[in-house]
Amino acid sequence: MRIVFALTLCLLAGQNVKAQDMPDYRSKREIFPRITEKDLRSDIASFSMGGIEESVGKLPLNKLPVTAAGSNFIEFEEGGLKVTIKGGIFEKAKHKLGYYDEKYLVKIDNKPFFGDYGKVPRTTIEEVSVIMGRDTIMIPQTAFSDLYNPIFTYKQGGVDKSYNSVYLSADGRKIYVYMLKREAGGSYEVAWIIQDKKYLKRMVDFGFLK
Repeated sequence: MRIVFALTLCLLAGQNVKAQDMPDYRSKREIFPRITEKDLRSDIASFSMGGIEESVGKLPLNKLPVTAAGSNFIEFEEGGLKVTIKGGIFEKAKHKLGYYDEKYLVKIDNKPFFGDYGKVPRTTIEEVSVIMGRDTIMIPQTAFSDLYNPIFTYKQGGVDKSYNSVYLSADGRKIYVYMLKREAGGSYEVAWIIQDKKYLKRMVDFGFLK
């Protein structure tokens, strides 16, 4: 299914007549090809779009089931582990907006952002939390404050589906909280990585649909 999705993205991208004539300030320091840790790279390749070329032959990771979801939240839970992602509304008045050529939004609060780059966002990610037994791990705001217009669920055949998942590493030490925004003009994916009950880092890749 992931391979079919990748081919579809390529076809849609090729149908673009012209890319927006604006600079792209988004950093590529956190994209999949920049991951140097072998264990993280191997795990993330098994489920990410950025790592699809390296996913051949890799066994899928175990993942948590979705237990609740809506237009602005999603929850995963099993065996004493619970992950919650919550969204919010983007309020222009509370942010400094930086435009290129007076029409393309390229920075929010002096930082480039992901999600419909060039346009004012509609929604935000407000919170990402992980509860492991009695321990609560909060993903720092800096790890999601530049990610906008997240997609929590979508309809398929009248049934709510989600591109998002929580994956567990085979060694039991790492948790990958994964979100995919699959939308023309603003696609991106993020994996927040938790290791030994501590937030480690994130992977952010983008540009699957132009």
